[in-house]
Amino acid sequence: MNVTLLSTGGTIASTDADGGAKPTRTGADLLEAVPELEAHASLSVESVAQVPSFEIDGETLEAIGERVRELEADPTVDAVVVTHGTDTMEETAYYLDVTVRPETPVFLTGAQRRPDEVSSDGPSNLLTAVRAAEAFADRDAGGTFVAFDEAIHGARSVTKAHTSALEAFRSRNTGPVATVDRNGVAIHRRPRSETRPIDATSLEATVYTIKSGSAVTGDLLDAALERGADGLVLEGTGLGNATADLADAARDAIEAGVPVVVTSRCLEGRVAPVYGGDGGGERLREYGAVFAGDLSAQQARLRLALALEAFDDDDTIREAFSPVDSQT
Repeated sequence: MNVTLLSTGGTIASTDADGGAKPTRTGADLLEAVPELEAHASLSVESVAQVPSFEIDGETLEAIGERVRELEADPTVDAVVVTHGTDTMEETAYYLDVTVRPETPVFLTGAQRRPDEVSSDGPSNLLTAVRAAEAFADRDAGGTFVAFDEAIHGARSVTKAHTSALEAFRSRNTGPVATVDRNGVAIHRRPRSETRPIDATSLEATVYTIKSGSAVTGDLLDAALERGADGLVLEGTGLGNATADLADAARDAIEAGVPVVVTSRCLEGRVAPVYGGDGGGERLREYGAVFAGDLSAQQARLRLALALEAFDDDDTIREAFSPVDSQT
């Protein structure tokens, strides 16, 4: 079995230094630290970036996607593993699932503890990714996944739920696709992409995220419009509600031709236009806001940027967030 490892930096490759931890280890260094990998696959390694994931920009995301797309087309590659920082790992996973929708399984993994810390989890997580790749190859599986703490999460549902714990990731609204233990890989549901693709790769569209909460005004949303926002994500409360002032600002944005996509700050569940009042979801729906199902705000921001790149009309952009792309 042939696996290509793409290294991008992150905690898994970082060591302590003056001014704070920074990525210093190469992908080859990471492989050398886990000799057990050779029992599961033949691995080659490439470097795509060497940054903490909180610094990953659109250009870097596109470069990762381009290389994954090339490897996807290579019949000699059975799986791809991307080592990545945990802060935005879920966003890269979702971006790859939407823009590439790989039929060759792609696994993102990383670490919460650096290799120069006691009990670093990087080697275990890397082994988890390769063992899952080996198991998924026997199932004709495809899609993008996060392999972490002996669990495999689908890109559609994964989120980082803890800042520092080793069990950092969880699957929203559903369980992991598979789990890994000493006995092997237990696959709980068909490993596949659960995301509807968009034929675009560029994130050049300017999309801002505005979060609602008690006493939040519409000032930030107004400022985003003044700065030339192409689209807006309103991270509402509960089922997708907002303060009256924020809802008024969203109405003005929509009337100005700027799409507003509504998500929830809740970790699980879907948004729905249920409540009336001056800022309830029903009022936002009347204004023309798009409801994003169970997408997180960070997923909706990426999806809206890609939709703005791919489509020219409001109806098609709205369709990109239709329930077809939600979990069933």
